[in-house]
Amino acid sequence: MMKLEIITPVEKVYEGQVESVQMPGSQGSFEVLENHAAIVSSLEEGTVLIRKASDTENIDISGGVVEVLNNHIVILAESVTA
Repeated sequence: MMKLEIITPVEKVYEGQVESVQMPGSQGSFEVLENHAAIVSSLEEGTVLIRKASDTENIDISGGVVEVLNNHIVILAESVTA
């Protein structure tokens, strides 16, 4: 399991344990699984697909940056869209 945080300049939108996260990267969509290599990447407008043990959740973002390090994913989103 990995820890995911999605943060905007206004609030923390999501925090929890996840199995995988699919994100809209600037060079195309990509997925992060447990024990992924450390990365920092820019994100485009699109949907973050969060897979948990029991279900999935979608959060739409307007862009931002993601950092993955030691099974901890932090998405700094410009904003979350409805």
